Amino acid sequence: MCDLLVLAFQTDTTRFCTLKLNNDISSLRFTNLGIGHTIHHMLSHQESDNWLKVNQFLVRQVTYVAQRLDEIQEGERTLLDNSVLLFCSSMLTGNHDASQLPVVLLGGAGRQLATGRVHDYRDRPNRKMSSLYLSLAENFGLRMEQFGDSDEALAEA
Repeated sequence: MCDLLVLAFQTDTTRFCTLKLNNDISSLRFTNLGIGHTIHHMLSHQESDNWLKVNQFLVRQVTYVAQRLDEIQEGERTLLDNSVLLFCSSMLTGNHDASQLPVVLLGGAGRQLATGRVHDYRDRPNRKMSSLYLSLAENFGLRMEQFGDSDEALAEA
């Protein structure tokens, strides 16, 4: 699926794609990682080595896509430079901890996004995902009054 996503971008078949790497409440098993039990209950109700293995595997998939996009030249930039990858999770750790959700943006969106930055919104009043989406829309020249439960873009995004 990762290779198909890269190919679709490379051939300009699409410039938008959603790749869901894991369905949180599925009965998916990661036998390739030596994990034979269903992941949801066994992994999301504890912080274990298996929880870490699965999440490291998922991050490696995103890394793979980013590396592949970065290998493809598009004029003076790479396909990664001209794209945006949004990687997020529904939990920070096991035990259904959704108090601080990790979010990573990769790529420069054709120089529409500044790269090489880390923003920590944990102690900020506005830290909604919908605010991130508003910020992204503004970076692409689309002004929206609101998105989801937010009417304010993120500061510094």
